[in-house]
Amino acid sequence: MQTTQSKPSPLFNAVRNQDYDTTLSLLESGESVNANDAKGYSPLILATYHGNAKLTELLLDHGADINHQDASGNTALMGICFKGFEPIVDLLLERGADVDVRNGNGGTALGFAAMFGHESIVKKLVAHGASLYDQDVRGMRPIDLAAQQGNESMVELIKTLVKE
Repeated sequence: MQTTQSKPSPLFNAVRNQDYDTTLSLLESGESVNANDAKGYSPLILATYHGNAKLTELLLDHGADINHQDASGNTALMGICFKGFEPIVDLLLERGADVDVRNGNGGTALGFAAMFGHESIVKKLVAHGASLYDQDVRGMRPIDLAAQQGNESMVELIKTLVKE
């Protein structure tokens, strides 16, 4: 069950501080792994955003909702594709993260990876079934987002992936 916290709980503070031992202790004492704060962030979203694979794995092992969406509709996978922490992308994909979840603007994890030039992540997302053709609310596909950023190597990569 998901609960919204009006003020940061000890679990959120432990995750933000990247304190594995305290996080583990709090989870074992019954803190909700699927709580979310006023912005809709879950402990999992915070752990991934901070690039902490060990905490990410711990939270998933304790039942964190891998596809939880924050108040903007973003998931942990979207955030990590924006940041580019590839080991956490791998972990989320291995654990079954949905690659085609859309946020409030119609954005996807693939769109974020393409926009920010994370070529190896783009390849992994496509290998896991992410659509190269999905458009956001502005009608922008991942290739368009890469072109908008002036990232010609990403545009060429996506053209290659479309042909496969």
